[in-house]
Amino acid sequence: MQRRAAAMAQSSAVLPPGIRVVRDVTYGSDPKQRFDVYAPMQADHAPVIFMVHGGAWAIGDKAAKNVIENKVARWVPRGFILVSVNYRLLPDAVPRQQAQDVAQALVQAQRQAMEWGGDREKFILMGHSAGAHLVDLLAAQPSIALQRGATLWLGTVSLDSASLNVVQTMQSRHPRLYDRAFGSDPAVWQAVSPLQQLHAPGAPFLAVCSSRRADSCPQAHHFVDKATRLGTRAQVLEQDLSHEEINQQLGTPSSYTAQVEAFMRNLDPAVAHLLDDQARQLSALPVVISR
Repeated sequence: MQRRAAAMAQSSAVLPPGIRVVRDVTYGSDPKQRFDVYAPMQADHAPVIFMVHGGAWAIGDKAAKNVIENKVARWVPRGFILVSVNYRLLPDAVPRQQAQDVAQALVQAQRQAMEWGGDREKFILMGHSAGAHLVDLLAAQPSIALQRGATLWLGTVSLDSASLNVVQTMQSRHPRLYDRAFGSDPAVWQAVSPLQQLHAPGAPFLAVCSSRRADSCPQAHHFVDKATRLGTRAQVLEQDLSHEEINQQLGTPSSYTAQVEAFMRNLDPAVAHLLDDQARQLSALPVVISR
């Protein structure tokens, strides 16, 4: 798993023409506390997709091909901004600290959103695998971000979370990567488990899960059932795709992408407008790199 993720990080994503790229925006003092921005040249109050990579809480990168390529190609030409986030990794930071990094990155991205033509009130959180776990934790406990000055986001798209119920994961047979991430203290498991930290209604939530993984969809359904009982608009999207394909194939022309977009469409009229405006075409200008 780690070799695959490392190879993904080293591959170069192909970007569409006509977009602005701003690399390594700082939100903290650590070299990993950076994010990249992909924006239309003429964005104006654009919705922002805020993407958090996976990698077993230990590896991965914001610029990896599987993280950004298809998502940027699909949504940035339609008028969205995509922000791709790095965060401190194991062993330098445990998952709770990583969630705090993601929260601080969100605060910084919202503060600067107008610089790229974005709207701080129209953010959609998205994450895959370990990154999905981190955005799941923010969705369950939004105070992690709100107490730092974040504006509540429109909704969350969780792409095959590494664990929505950390307590169950750790009490069951599991790969050693979970021991490195969560240790042996049940109190820590509780503190970083989205299901156990979910106590109040929140922003709409979509749990995409791989039906090929034994525990992914059952955990997604348990989380969504609890969220729905609390008053959150939440749903599960089961996909017959591998864990990696759920990340890589989002943004390709497919029923899978269309179903994720159906959830996104209901978050805000501006999001629906961009997704429904098939005729929108941005000028084919060269990619501009800002540092």
